[in-house]
Amino acid sequence: MKKLILLGPPGAGKGTQADLICSYLSIPKISTGDMLREAIASGNELGKRVSGVLNSGSLVSDEIIGSIIVERIKKQDCQNGFLFDGVPRTLGQANLLVDMNVSFSHVVEISVENQIIIERMSGRRFHIASGRSYHVDFNPPKNIGFDDITGDALVQREDDKPETVLKRLEVYHDQTKPLTNFYIEESSKSDLNYFTVNGENKVEEVFKNIEDQI
Repeated sequence: MKKLILLGPPGAGKGTQADLICSYLSIPKISTGDMLREAIASGNELGKRVSGVLNSGSLVSDEIIGSIIVERIKKQDCQNGFLFDGVPRTLGQANLLVDMNVSFSHVVEISVENQIIIERMSGRRFHIASGRSYHVDFNPPKNIGFDDITGDALVQREDDKPETVLKRLEVYHDQTKPLTNFYIEESSKSDLNYFTVNGENKVEEVFKNIEDQI
């Protein structure tokens, strides 16, 4: 059974690789947001707790996240494995999963230098009405600044502005990057396979590197 965690900074291409891996292995992709929405929709006691916390404007505790994860991986679609994208986010959550006997077969880190991420994300442009996306260098529109279909002006999302990307990277390196050392240590004392791939390569090359190791 393949049970994977996908680690990497924002803009590293985790979403794309997660979709490719899940299609290849026929397993579900699980994220914190998905789990929280499913828990609330279930209407059970745990869902009510999550709803109450979110409605109060507070952060969902590691303990609640752990409980949601345990419930999620019991579902039928996880029988042959699963992939966690963006879960766990902190050392507290990682330790809690160990305490709850939630184990993994692989941890994949997609590594990309900060400057490359800033270039990738700050170059993105969107046509809000349709969701069409472009990149000023890698996938430019026919007319710079305008949507190919409608001719409407394209926009740069606030999240993609260089100063915002830099702040997101700082949060990642402060809170989430320590997970790499945690899982490297876990791999030294268990059957966990931890490996890193170069996310600066082409999408197909990154996936081939992952495929070769899982």
